[in-house]
Amino acid sequence: MSGELKPWTVLERRTLFDASPFLTVHAETVETPEGRRVDSFYQIEQADFALMFVEDEDGRAVMLRTYKHGLRRVSQTFPAGAINPGEDPLEAAKRELLEETGYAAEEWTALGSYVVQSNQRGCVCHMFHARNARKVAEPDSGDLEEMRLELLTRAELIAAAAEGDYALLPVIAILGAVLLPELRDNLARSAARPAP
Repeated sequence: MSGELKPWTVLERRTLFDASPFLTVHAETVETPEGRRVDSFYQIEQADFALMFVEDEDGRAVMLRTYKHGLRRVSQTFPAGAINPGEDPLEAAKRELLEETGYAAEEWTALGSYVVQSNQRGCVCHMFHARNARKVAEPDSGDLEEMRLELLTRAELIAAAAEGDYALLPVIAILGAVLLPELRDNLARSAARPAP
């Protein structure tokens, strides 16, 4: 194997579409380390978000069943929500959990931050595991989404995956991160690295 891999150089960036804070599309002119020039390498900016695997005091996962328009179907998901500009991801997770479910938790473990699309970037998903959550208020998400809260055991979570009840890749990723102890421990150790 030859030398070390190197990043591309961005020579120019043009904004093609701006519907901030929801979506911005850029075209970048980039140059590879070998000198190859690409005139329109598209980049998408979307709001980063927090995704939470939340367990109540009985060890049941706090889940939401909701319609997701991008999927064109009802799906089961973990609580999640956009991070406001300048907001700490953990604080956003706590805020979104309370808004969407009415639950609050004091025990939080970071499971890392991951770019959702490798070439276009899209956004960063910040994953957290919260334990001993308890209901402290009524949900008030203020979103367009209708949501139904469900409390599932770990066995029920696995059965729902087998039945195809999860349609979002980050949901499967966090499910695996929490339910596979070795992976979970390694993710918790690596969560201290800065987000991409």
